[in-house]
Amino acid sequence: MRVEMELDEIIFGSTRDIEVNTAILCETCNGSCCAPGTSPATCDICRGSGQIQRAVRSLLGNVMTSSPCGTCRGYGTVIPHPCPTCQGQGRVRAARTISVDIPAGVDTGLRLQMPSQGEVGPAGGPQGDLYLEIKVRHHDTFSRNGDDLLATLEIQMTDAILGTTATLKTLDGEVVLDIKPGIQSAEVLTVKDRGITRLRGGGRGDLKIGVQVVTPTKLNHKEQNLIKELAKSQRAVSPHLSHFQQGLFAKLRDRFMNV
Repeated sequence: MRVEMELDEIIFGSTRDIEVNTAILCETCNGSCCAPGTSPATCDICRGSGQIQRAVRSLLGNVMTSSPCGTCRGYGTVIPHPCPTCQGQGRVRAARTISVDIPAGVDTGLRLQMPSQGEVGPAGGPQGDLYLEIKVRHHDTFSRNGDDLLATLEIQMTDAILGTTATLKTLDGEVVLDIKPGIQSAEVLTVKDRGITRLRGGGRGDLKIGVQVVTPTKLNHKEQNLIKELAKSQRAVSPHLSHFQQGLFAKLRDRFMNV
């Protein structure tokens, strides 16, 4: 079965109640396949051996071969009075609810094995296993890289110049982030131990936040004059060609991987 989870659920793990439609033991016959008060009878064809022997002629003479009995299908017994509930199968289909503890740190594609939670075998045979395949839903803000969480923080040009303090809502509470004056686009700020709990081993990954400085597109006359005054005081260098640089998202990707 596939189990879909939210990104915030896998930080610390969660418990899910899963409804499974599967084969369970027939309560009427308790897996014997017989109607109440009756029992299996010895097969008249194979006399309880479950095998039929035949003599086959060959170049070497008569050769004895054996094959499963077609009447009892190799069981050696037949059911003269099948159970009316399961029609002689020893099991019926029903929905049941299973409580599943999903550990922290799981990722899409991971399989969890639950022993003896699968279907009951025919004629009351042993119960199989249940396999759960995890799928983590897409999140609009955060993405995952191993045990780290990644996000992009958009800040105004003035905040990038002067610096500021931002209170950010993460998947498990708020984080106060100090943004230093003069920060540039594609810089990565790391918040330790606010990522995904490691699946094997203690501790958590980090929250890595890539910065994107937003340039205002609509300025009034007063704001334009202030920017012009700033440009004059900074003695800005005129636009010029330089060596080719990667785009913002490629730079962020490389920095995320190397931080």
